[in-house]
Amino acid sequence: MGHLGSVVPPSKLAHFVVRTSRYKEVVDWYKTALDAKGAFESEQLSFLSYDDEHHRVAILHIPGLKDQADGVAGVHHIAFTYASLKDLLENYERLKALDITPVYVINHGPTTSLYYADPDGNQLEFQVENFDTVEESGKFFFTPQFAENPIGVEFDPDDLLRRLREGEPEADLKRRPDIGSRGLSDVKLR
Repeated sequence: MGHLGSVVPPSKLAHFVVRTSRYKEVVDWYKTALDAKGAFESEQLSFLSYDDEHHRVAILHIPGLKDQADGVAGVHHIAFTYASLKDLLENYERLKALDITPVYVINHGPTTSLYYADPDGNQLEFQVENFDTVEESGKFFFTPQFAENPIGVEFDPDDLLRRLREGEPEADLKRRPDIGSRGLSDVKLR
């Protein structure tokens, strides 16, 4: 075996691809949920983007696919970070008005997160960092609070948005309450 040189990690996550038999419904859902635009769209394939990347999501139309089964190994979710709690919660409010609601909401500690499921059951996490830097968020993993409860604390996004609009500081709203011990067995993870 020859010398491989130094390890070079990727510079960014570029996109993900979903396959579906509910093509139009799924394309419309991603356009709505991510406020994405079609960079290329045909009857078989759509490339969607919400920023300057040529595509962040690709959707393949494959007729006749079976629904996803619970209890099968695979990707659990894809996460997207918002710039502020205000942005995250105003997006929640926008989607809720369109009958797109989270399947799960939780303050993990490092992030405050809303989980959504697309029409095929693929989950997306919309999150905001709870600390000023990613390094500070990462340090939370090494606290006694995280060791006792690595899952987090559920919250009411409508209440959080109301409190934010009433002037409560984002930093205070993002601080995870202490509810004691909690593990994976306390949460239904599809």
